[in-house]
Amino acid sequence: MPTTTFEEGAMASHDNQERQTPRICGKGSLIIVVDTKMVVRNGTPGSGHVFQLAAGKPLPLDTIQNGSDRLRLQSALKDAISSGVSSGEMDIRFRSAGHELVKVTVRVLPLYRDLSTIDGAILVVHELPIPRQAPRTIPIKALDRAINVPVAHQTLVDSIPEGVFTIDLKWRIISFNHEAETITGFSKKEAIGRHCWEIFQSDMCNLNCPLRQAMEQGRSYMDQDVRMIRKGGEALTILVNAGLLKTMTGKVIGAVETFRPLASADARIEKNKNNASFPDIIGQSAVMKRLFSMLTDIAASDANVLLTGESGTGKELVARTLHKHSQRGRKPFVAVNCSALAESLLESELFGHEKAAFTGAAKGKVGRFEMARGGTLFLDEIGDLKPELQVKLLRVLEQREFERVGGTRTLPMDARIISATHQDLRDAMAHGTFREDLYYRLRTVPLTIPPLRHRLDDIPLLVDFFVQKFNSSLRKQVRAVDDAVMGLFMQYHWPGNVRELERTLEHAFVFVKGPLIQPHHLPAPDEFSPVKGFGMPEERALASKPTREAIVNALTQTDGARADAARLLGISRTSLWRRMRVFKIS
Repeated sequence: MPTTTFEEGAMASHDNQERQTPRICGKGSLIIVVDTKMVVRNGTPGSGHVFQLAAGKPLPLDTIQNGSDRLRLQSALKDAISSGVSSGEMDIRFRSAGHELVKVTVRVLPLYRDLSTIDGAILVVHELPIPRQAPRTIPIKALDRAINVPVAHQTLVDSIPEGVFTIDLKWRIISFNHEAETITGFSKKEAIGRHCWEIFQSDMCNLNCPLRQAMEQGRSYMDQDVRMIRKGGEALTILVNAGLLKTMTGKVIGAVETFRPLASADARIEKNKNNASFPDIIGQSAVMKRLFSMLTDIAASDANVLLTGESGTGKELVARTLHKHSQRGRKPFVAVNCSALAESLLESELFGHEKAAFTGAAKGKVGRFEMARGGTLFLDEIGDLKPELQVKLLRVLEQREFERVGGTRTLPMDARIISATHQDLRDAMAHGTFREDLYYRLRTVPLTIPPLRHRLDDIPLLVDFFVQKFNSSLRKQVRAVDDAVMGLFMQYHWPGNVRELERTLEHAFVFVKGPLIQPHHLPAPDEFSPVKGFGMPEERALASKPTREAIVNALTQTDGARADAARLLGISRTSLWRRMRVFKIS
């Protein structure tokens, strides 16, 4: 079965014209193919001033100026060839043949021989700067000769996981790759010969069309956010890059566009709203559904609740949600961070004080217990409470009354107590730093909030939520994160949990200019690699060893069902059984 080349499609309407060699403009794409040993398959004539490519020779990585850039590209090539992982866009600087410092953006994709065999890698080089003494364009004809290799009887363009099509000067489609068929729903036979607006039906076809702007202004347009209609009538948002097709003499003969769909953030957020009774808490994973199933009953009760979980998991958000959906929801929610206040001030903050109760008390003060009357008092980081205050808090919980510091009048305590900690309070009791009687007073209903690494399915929902939040507060129009960014997020350990994810995206919003967050917008992309994340053996071991308190809480929440408790903890039933034996939990 013969292969159809990109150049044959692009030049189909020019067979009877003068001999022309069309080119992609300087800010278009250069495609480089390497085999599994990183040996170049294609030597593109006219591109020697850039990468000095030569077929059969190793990819000239030594021309890359920065050692870190070289390592990133080598790592991306290795991931693509060994694991089939596509990279995000990387800014690379190197020395050209003319010894000029050149900067390009490179994306590495796996090259498949068939559905299961990786035959090498594809490097797609965007926004290629060309020295003034060199031609401003790259010949498509030469590019075609370079990439016209038999890969399962498909052209290399069909191997690229992005839609690619070209048009002539009459706006008629003259080539249409396989991914373009998949995204639009139109076959190549249906698309070729038709006007591009008939296929895409975009909201920008009549105004600010990227192809029209490229042809009229003679320059490329990158990362344009466009909404189109698929063949079946489904609306779809795509990210578009557009450039020109020119002859050797500089004559424009058409344009080329690449596009790929953006993830449907709105649909995922709507799914969260439709499937959760608590829309303030984002999540659809199994552990979060289990949590939601318990919140309704807990909110209806007036019992004390002890929330446990790592820092950044959202314990205060759960506490506020319980208050909001309780019979006390119209009354105050008062939060106290027991670790944020000095010991000398904490008692006054909790119980209030009378005038002249101590030096500097010029007037009386209402404490948090009084402020929370009829509502909920949230005691965060309760594990940091000093023993002396633990005794006083226990008395308040038992007698439901208290006195201000320096006062003699007894005041009623009418507030629900929700406390939270990231510590193992059973371990604290064993070391004598936390009172056992207070512990059992606080944990009438224990509830464990799972860490983010145990609810990875929720990351896309959380990302979409924070993107909308920062779009609103920072007045930007970011649509989504790049697939490479999402891949990094899904493999990362997230020691700071949801709070760390939020701060990471806030950092990215400071630097992102277009509709898509790329890996280079992250605080330190290298930190998100599996080597430094959850892939470390000691990290996995740590995550698979929950504390005694976490196990007891999980068993309590699941009514003793070990299989459900294991899922809640993110470990296997065997691991749970072993940990129960260690802690002598029957």
